[in-house]
Amino acid sequence: MAEKNGSAFANLALEFVRVTEVGAIAAAKWIGKGDGKAADQASVDAMRTYFNAIDFNGIIVIGEGAKDEAAELYIGEKLGKGSGPLCEIAVDPLECTDSVAHGRSNALSVIATGPEGSLYRAADSYMEKIAVGPLAAEVVDLDASVQDNIRNSAKALDKDVSEITVAVLERERHDKLVSEVRAAGARVLLFTDGDVAMAIATCKGSSPVDILMGVGGSAEAVLTAAAMRCLGGEILCRWKPKDEKHIARLNAAGVTDFSPVFSSTDLARGDNVSFTATGVMTGPLVKGVTVGAQYTNTHSIVMSSNPRTVRYISTRHING
Repeated sequence: MAEKNGSAFANLALEFVRVTEVGAIAAAKWIGKGDGKAADQASVDAMRTYFNAIDFNGIIVIGEGAKDEAAELYIGEKLGKGSGPLCEIAVDPLECTDSVAHGRSNALSVIATGPEGSLYRAADSYMEKIAVGPLAAEVVDLDASVQDNIRNSAKALDKDVSEITVAVLERERHDKLVSEVRAAGARVLLFTDGDVAMAIATCKGSSPVDILMGVGGSAEAVLTAAAMRCLGGEILCRWKPKDEKHIARLNAAGVTDFSPVFSSTDLARGDNVSFTATGVMTGPLVKGVTVGAQYTNTHSIVMSSNPRTVRYISTRHING
């Protein structure tokens, strides 16, 4: 049965690319217009419409939106025409809404999928994270010090500590983390939004990013975990709700213990996990949407855990 389900999901791969493509194109129409919520809503509406035209049985298990009170494909929402085995979906219709609103880089439309029981189900909140590529996957520890994680990663990567670059989301909550990275002798790469792409970038041999550290969204953690299952990297994370409202939301979802550490295999289980993303604005993962008089061009990445493959897809959409 698992083999049959895996084949069924593999056959949906091109449909899922189309979902992220329409989401990215819809969001791109709002680039630089100062309205991230409108961009997010446009992407949500486009993705929902296309999802529901696909002959499959989908359900959202974790989504982006509630923690920011933004547009969302909501947790528990059923998608598709309802046929075939259940397909679990983690989704962020527009990763980096502020980047689109202000015309900055690194925005994606992104989903992860897998058979029933594959993806971690939880409320939308925040998590403490560390992510690395395959060579350092076995040496990081969320309970270790920043200095130890950097030193151990440097050894695994055959680099000097001074050559290690740690990507950190530019937020006030990370001021202490930034100081600790610098005190350890490593470099800091601050970025405004988009920890999914930055975490995955640790798996690219030509990437300037070696480690991602900091606190970010839980939906992004599950999405990243799916990619790490395909690439052999690792993300470790644990709940870090920012206030009582988030604590109450997690409690309502059945999460009362915030101490356990989750790995990529905890968040994205099984042998048939996929990750699909289309660029809205160019970042470390893929190029963004470009629009001409006759064509709209998109650039996507599609990953599979079985077989472990990575495909880059460039698509020309005829306007009109």
